[in-house]
Formats: sequence, C-alpha cells, structure tokens
Amino acid sequence: MFQGEFQHGLDAKGRVILPAKIREELGAHFVLTKGLDGCLYIFTPDSWREFSAKLQELPTSSPQTRRLLRHFIGSAVECETDKQGRFLIPPVLRSFAGINKEATILGVTSKIEVWATEKYDSYQNEGEESIEDIAGSLVF
Repeated sequence: MFQGEFQHGLDAKGRVILPAKIREELGAHFVLTKGLDGCLYIFTPDSWREFSAKLQELPTSSPQTRRLLRHFIGSAVECETDKQGRFLIPPVLRSFAGINKEATILGVTSKIEVWATEKYDSYQNEGEESIEDIAGSLVF
C-alpha cells in the first residue's frame, strides 16, 4: 500500500525524483498515465494490468467507455527510474497536469498520484465541504 506526501522539483529535462519510500515498493518499472482531478497516476505493472482489464470489460459501443479508454490507456507510458531515482514525465503528461517546477507525489493506497504542487494546494483548499464533513458522512 502506497502512502505519504512528498514534494520534489523537476529538473530541466522534466524528470522528478520518486521518494525512496515509494520507490522501494513500486520497483524500477511502472506505468504513468493521466488521472482524475488533473493529476497523473502511477501504477505498478500488476495493478496496471488489473485496472486496464476492468476498463477493457466495459462495452466499447459506449461513448463514455471510449472516452475513458482514450484518457487512461491512450495516454499511458511505461517508465523506469534512473540510478538517482528520477523518472521522466513526458511533455504531454506534464502539460495535462500543469507540472512545471514542482511536483507533489502522493501515495494513495494502490496507486500514486503526481500533482503540480500549486494545483494540489489549490485542490486541497477548494470545495465547501471540509474533510471533517466528508468523513462524518461516511461509515468507516
């Protein structure tokens, strides 16, 4: 299970460091794709196979399914870390997520989210419901 929040700057080539804590569990090879809420998702190869298999079970006659497939599968790239623990975020994915200078990396159970730090900070502060209100409405 991935967890934790980390901030790292991008280098001139668009690479960012994966925190050692996350790298240990993730491994050197993984899949990076567009996520929801304007962030990117990182999956282990196994969790990517599970996620993409669920998408492939949806009826391709549905315009919503085709849109989901294009969003997640069409934008997916296989990545690996270098010896310094960095990985390259391709320009199209950096543009989608608005990542220019600094990235916030979040471990969120079975996947990792990569956010532009400014966008993540804004996301955290938007909305009328507080975390306490949301938690109070759920049973866990």
